[in-house]
Parts: sequence; C-alpha cells; structure tokens
Amino acid sequence: MPGLYIVATPIGNLGDITPRAAALLARADVIAAEDTRVTAKLLSHLGLRVPMTPYHDHSDERARAALVARMETDVVALVSDAGTPLISDPGYKLVRDARAAGRRVTTLPGPCAAIAAITLSGLPSDRFLFAGFLPSKAKARSEAIAELAGLRATLVFYESGPRLAATLAALAEGLGNRAAAVAREISKLYEECVTGSLGELAARYADAPPKGEIVVIVAPPADNVVEEADDAAVDDALRAALADQPVAKAAKAVAKRYGLDRHAVYARALALKDGA
Repeated sequence: MPGLYIVATPIGNLGDITPRAAALLARADVIAAEDTRVTAKLLSHLGLRVPMTPYHDHSDERARAALVARMETDVVALVSDAGTPLISDPGYKLVRDARAAGRRVTTLPGPCAAIAAITLSGLPSDRFLFAGFLPSKAKARSEAIAELAGLRATLVFYESGPRLAATLAALAEGLGNRAAAVAREISKLYEECVTGSLGELAARYADAPPKGEIVVIVAPPADNVVEEADDAAVDDALRAALADQPVAKAAKAVAKRYGLDRHAVYARALALKDGA
C-alpha cells in the first residue's frame, strides 16, 4: 500500500538485511536515503535498481513536503546509512509530517548499533538511556554529562574515533570511574568490544584512536558506594579533570569521588600538572 516505510538496514554485515526489508526495497517507488552512495552499495548487493532521493540533516521542509505528497500514491522507503532510521538522525520530522497528513506509516525493524552494543557489553540492560553524540565543546559536553550523572540507568553514546579518548575522559570526570564498554565495527570482520573502567578506557585510547563507528556504554551509578581508589585510578581521574579544570577544582572533585584527603589529592594534582 502507498505510504512511508521505515526500513532498518545492516550496520556492517550486508547479510543482516531482513527478507522483508529486501522485498520492500525491491517494490518501493522511491527510497529516501541519508546518503545515496551508501545505499547504492546495499542495492547493488541485493541486485536492485530503485530510484533514490537524498533525505538527511540538511533537507528542508520542501523536501519533506515533496516526499509526503508522494506517499499518497507511492511506496516511499526511508533508510539511513546504517541501522534503524530516526536513531540519531533527522527522520522523525518526516514521520511527524507524514502522520499529520494522514499517510500510512509502517516500520520494518532490524539492526540498531545501540541495542547491539548493549548486548555485547555485559552491562545492565534492564534500563538504559540512549544519549546519542555528546557535544564537541568541552563546556557543553560537561554540562550534558552532568544532566545524566544521577540517572540510575545504563547510558549509551555514539562517538567517533578521533573524539573517543576525550569523551571517555570527560565521562570519567563527570560520572566517576564507572564500568564501561567501547564497541566498534559491530557485525564486521574486526568487531571489538573492550570493557573496563572509564579511566582505563580513556588511557587505552588516548594515543591510539580507533577506526570505525563506535558505541560507548556506561554502567549506572552504584548505590551509595564511594569508589575504591588505587593510585592509577586516581591519577587517571585527575588527568581527566585537569584537562578542563583548575588544579583546586579538579582535586576537590576527585577527592570527593574517592573519599580521599583533599590536600593529598591536591598535591598529587600539582605533581601531575608539572609533569611528574
């Protein structure tokens, strides 16, 4: 039937396309694609030739209106570059306008990097929050993390390789040295899920930013537990805090997190600041 069909596509291995999704794409009158070059590779894998039109972050109201108009008589398939549309992309506006116009809207479920990463991480999955990409500016990123700090839920973020270490350090500084996981290249040949504390992961990727699309999973806060402190964990937390805070403020935050003497932590922070 005519309308909008939200089609999940593979996040890596093209064999993950569902039979229903492949059949729908074959019968679509037009595919609204985040990047037509990326979707063209999937269509080639399926042996399909289907008209495409771009629909992405920069698409304006006229582009949405044209697609909504087509939905009255045509089958319009919405796809992102990978995974489930609307998850960290602008597709919800098209769905909103289609519903407002009384068009038929159907979803074809399938791969989603956020959900796949949670299953790989071994962290609590009964309650979680998808937070997308954190802001790139340090102040805005810290403010966003502060909003999430009290949530008793596993946190899920998307991130890029070059920004990963800074993001992990900021998470350690704002959330405490919680258990976490970094998943990347999900369903691909070099799939990897590395677990550890936020401080450990920040140190691991500080000088070796990974390639590929990345999901960061962070465990919920522990109940009224002061984190155990060892020298390495305290130093990692101090380095993260010193990246965007004065020595006194960084030392106070780390001392509070680990239940340590503030003067001793301040002395250590000064030593780290001076390169000791």
